[in-house]
Amino acid sequence: MDPKRPHTDRCPGCGWYLLAAVPPMAPTPACPRCGTTLVGPAADELRDTDRAISRLDVERGRLLMRRAQLLAHLRPAFPAPPTPVWGTPVAARDASPRTVQNLLLTLGGLLLAVAAIAFTVISWGHLGIAGRSAVLGVLTLAAAAVPVLLLRRSLVATAEVVACLALVLLLLDAYALRRVALPEPDGLRYAAVALAVVSAAWTSYARLLPRLVLPGPLAFVLAQLPLFLWASAAQSAEATAAALLATAALDTVAALHTKRPGPRLTAAVCGTALGLCGLLTAGVLSGAATGTGPALRASGLLLGAAAIAGTAALRRAPAAPVAGMLSGVAAVSAVAAAGGVVRLMAAADWTAVGYLLCAMAALAAAAALPLRRAVAVGLASGAAAAGAVAVLWALPPLTVALLTPADFHGPAAAPAVAGLAAVTLAATARRLDSRPAASGAIVATAAALCAIDLPLARVAVVAALLALSAIALTPAALATAGVLALTTVGWVHEDGPMTLTVLALLLVAYGALFAAAARTRAVSAACAVACAAGLAWDGPLVAGWPRHDAAFAVLSVAAAAQALALTRTARAFEYPGYAAAALAVCLTADEPPALALALACTGVVVAAVAALRAERRRLHHVATALFVAALWARLAASGVTTPEAYTAPLTAVAITLGLLARRRDATISSWLAYGPGLAVTLLPSLVTAWGDPGWPRPLLLGAAALAVTLLGAARRLAAPLLLGGAVLALDAVHELAPFIAQALGAVPRWVPLAVAGVLLLALGATYERRLREVRQLRRRLLRLR
Repeated sequence: MDPKRPHTDRCPGCGWYLLAAVPPMAPTPACPRCGTTLVGPAADELRDTDRAISRLDVERGRLLMRRAQLLAHLRPAFPAPPTPVWGTPVAARDASPRTVQNLLLTLGGLLLAVAAIAFTVISWGHLGIAGRSAVLGVLTLAAAAVPVLLLRRSLVATAEVVACLALVLLLLDAYALRRVALPEPDGLRYAAVALAVVSAAWTSYARLLPRLVLPGPLAFVLAQLPLFLWASAAQSAEATAAALLATAALDTVAALHTKRPGPRLTAAVCGTALGLCGLLTAGVLSGAATGTGPALRASGLLLGAAAIAGTAALRRAPAAPVAGMLSGVAAVSAVAAAGGVVRLMAAADWTAVGYLLCAMAALAAAAALPLRRAVAVGLASGAAAAGAVAVLWALPPLTVALLTPADFHGPAAAPAVAGLAAVTLAATARRLDSRPAASGAIVATAAALCAIDLPLARVAVVAALLALSAIALTPAALATAGVLALTTVGWVHEDGPMTLTVLALLLVAYGALFAAAARTRAVSAACAVACAAGLAWDGPLVAGWPRHDAAFAVLSVAAAAQALALTRTARAFEYPGYAAAALAVCLTADEPPALALALACTGVVVAAVAALRAERRRLHHVATALFVAALWARLAASGVTTPEAYTAPLTAVAITLGLLARRRDATISSWLAYGPGLAVTLLPSLVTAWGDPGWPRPLLLGAAALAVTLLGAARRLAAPLLLGGAVLALDAVHELAPFIAQALGAVPRWVPLAVAGVLLLALGATYERRLREVRQLRRRLLRLR
């Protein structure tokens, strides 16, 4: 019996467990094993449980019956979809009825239009003049009248197609009239007049049938061509630009006063396209004008474009983005118009200055006039874009002036362009609250000031930019200062005293920035270390020191940077210090003794960092590598060619590190702890011994390999045992190779074959046992550490 089970769960007569053993619905529960009547609290609770289960069963049966009745009542109201015949796919509807209708109507109208064109152009000669006129006239009138009947029957889509066919027939009527009755007039002018008449007629037709959607937009599209074709007949670019702008003006008026959405949208799109074409044409004419008359006419066209765009932008109808774009186009057009006139009054170098002055006037107007924000922003953006073109013109000579010494002879207007660009961008940044414009203003101001041929003036500009970056945290100012500092140093690098002066001033400036602005410390620390390294390099060179000796002054800068990096607030000097140390080592590469000393000094600096900073403990590996490299450089400088002189110190260091590692963690494999250190000396020595005809080197190598093998066997270490044994065996083979070759030369040639055959037979006879022995050897080797 289990003492943890309740006593009421057992039969008092036989002790049998009663859980799930008493049949339900028993009036007086009894033990199924011995028949003892169960009494007590457990028996009462068991009777209540049986009665509750019985009631739940009855209720479940009633609910299932009611569910079946409800399903039978609902099935006739929602009949199931017909089941398809097995193997018959159900067709899917890929297109709606309206799509099919529109497609059929479009194809039908297109075929009828093609047929009418073919009849008019190809088969025209089979009929006389009366027949031709009668056929086309009847077809056109019929096609124009049929949509009226179709609209009465609410066939709107069909009426649209037939109306388009009527328009095609009307255009063919104009073509037929040209071929038959009016062959003399100029083709372009006749086409212009014909399209104007057809456009007017079709506009009236659209008003008579307002339920049709397509006639109105089609009439607007046809109305775009008459003025352009008439001007094209004159073969004048100015006339063409004027015609395009006049058509765009009419479209603008129509778009602003037309209430129907279809024609209004068509007029807006056509007006925008033709206006841009006219604006580009006028701009090309203004740029290519060589006289006062052509320049004034082109400026008049540009002013007309500005007036069209400005009028559209000032109306309340356009949304804010549309109004902004229109006002921007107006500003660009006005600046181009004024600049085209000013260009003729100034020298060629000062053309950009004239355009920039016009752009500044446009910016002033945008700031002074009481305009809504979208229009004002568009005007300012357009003026800034026009000014940007002038800045791009002056950018190449300005860049050359910044990067070259004073003997550069470039456009004298380049600094003026930079200054005016700075003013323009500053005004744009203030008007639009634009950070990119503010950054551009900073760069342009620095460029204008640095056009002065004085290195110290450039240093003053750099200091001002650094002060601005410390106050306002402006990345553009910091980047510009770095570029100017680099170009200034490159500009004066041939003048030693001036170079030292510039570098000293830059060092002070970047040091002040490091102390003043915490967010820019990474950049300021790097620049300060670069300036200090430059001073340390140029100072000894000016004093007459050799180049490899001056490199140690740079190395002292690296050590000073690491010393500063020990403080928490000057951590940013760490990586620039490493870069300075690498530079110092590279500067001594042409002098091996100096290179060895530089590597050793760098190793001392790195070891000091690893010892003094807990988070840089892993740098001791780098310090060790530097010390080994210094030793190798010193040996190479001394003419040492023995490989053991290079590898033995490295082996000693590696084995020492392996011993320390295994003391901390005994699970480290001997291959990881001792393998690299042993291989770096044993393998090069073995290669050298195989090519050495003397006996001392193989003897010493064999003795060392034997010692390593015995040590590995005594300590049960796999790496020393196998490496030492392999080197010892190969060294012995090398020593015995002459004698073996001599012996083989004296033995008959069939003897090696016979020996090989006997060995193969023996191996085959004892294959299973040899395989078992190899496996045992493998297990023993794996047990070694």
